[in-house]
Amino acid sequence: MTYQDRLLKAIPGGAHTYSRGFDQFPSNAPQILKCGKGAYTYDVDNNRYLDYGMALRAVNLGYANKEVNKAAWKQVEYGNNLTRASLVELEAAELIIDLIDSVDMVKFTKNGSTATTAAIKLSKAYTGRNMIARCEEHPFFSYDDWFIGSTEMNKGVSEKDIKNTNIFSYNDIRSLELLFKEYPNEIACVILEPSTSEHPKDNFLQKVKQLCREKGAVFILDEMITGFRWHMKGAQHYYNVEPDLCTFGKAMANGFSVAAVAGKREIMELGSIEFKGRERLFLLSTTHGAEMSGLGAFVETMRYMQKNNVVEHIWDYGKKLINILNETAKEFGVERSFVAGGIECSPYYLTFDKDGNNSLGLRTLFSQEMIRNGILMPWIALSYSHGETELEVTKEALQSVFGVYKKAVNEGFEKYLIGDVIKPVFRKYN
Repeated sequence: MTYQDRLLKAIPGGAHTYSRGFDQFPSNAPQILKCGKGAYTYDVDNNRYLDYGMALRAVNLGYANKEVNKAAWKQVEYGNNLTRASLVELEAAELIIDLIDSVDMVKFTKNGSTATTAAIKLSKAYTGRNMIARCEEHPFFSYDDWFIGSTEMNKGVSEKDIKNTNIFSYNDIRSLELLFKEYPNEIACVILEPSTSEHPKDNFLQKVKQLCREKGAVFILDEMITGFRWHMKGAQHYYNVEPDLCTFGKAMANGFSVAAVAGKREIMELGSIEFKGRERLFLLSTTHGAEMSGLGAFVETMRYMQKNNVVEHIWDYGKKLINILNETAKEFGVERSFVAGGIECSPYYLTFDKDGNNSLGLRTLFSQEMIRNGILMPWIALSYSHGETELEVTKEALQSVFGVYKKAVNEGFEKYLIGDVIKPVFRKYN
């Protein structure tokens, strides 16, 4: 029995997030990984891969960073989880309050889904409304029904949850204005990422904030991905806008499980217990939400990033990588069929057939050929451990990869692809 068979037998979907499922990778991808170090991961046969997946962007320093691991282990030795709030819990809370300009209070949890759902719950309690406006172009906010009900995979979600979440378009303030017009005094909050593949245009984020102010809705920025990548103070600082609530995760603790919902005191304190006689809001209450090892890793990750200018390094590497990808594609005459772009600290690549249509088949083939050359690039996530050596390894591999890719563009990917085409995560049927 293969590792994939064993995974599918033991775990629904074969992994604990759909983005790690076998349908997201070409058939020659390692079915299971054993460990990671720096910018590399290793399978059970000790084959080494230069990794551009970086644990779904959760690792931004590099796998198994010694300083972060040491800080986490120190907290393990202290007990890791105590009967009352721990010292590192307070230190971590005060750190994020000092670091992020919009934050007065913070609540830690273990994953991004619970953090964004907590922000939604706070918004509903604060406004007394039930409807949610979420950005259509931003791919994932939560595994909870308020978000999943607005996707193709809404099986098991109540009709009420489906109807209560409506979508608007990024960089299109008119689309949000129309939602507020259609549902006057019903929208509790607007949730979006500050950016993903493009920068906000024409003061879009500031206009969203102003519209929320005028209509009495809570303005939420989900910084799971942008936080501590765009800027140490978040993309909200980079774009000069302060949300009412914000959420963080991913790169907070270099792979340790730490996420947070944070924001303005008047909203966050709805989950407090010190106000006698006020109706209570049950916010987040998780036994492991403030696990000391993760918070110790968070504190050390922030220190390490500031000391080593990690954000600046990631921006610089991303710019160089985008140029290498596009220059090599042009060298092989496939610059119209393979395009790298996006924001330099978080690049993307797109694949198109010879008619200009988006092609998942060519994307699968590109990933397949990169794996043949020892590189995992299902998407592009960067870390401090990606350096000049890794750029050269990537550049050399592309010479081989684009040789095959060019033939596939001209002759059809089916001739060169082994196995199935990767599929979208959010699809109605398997």
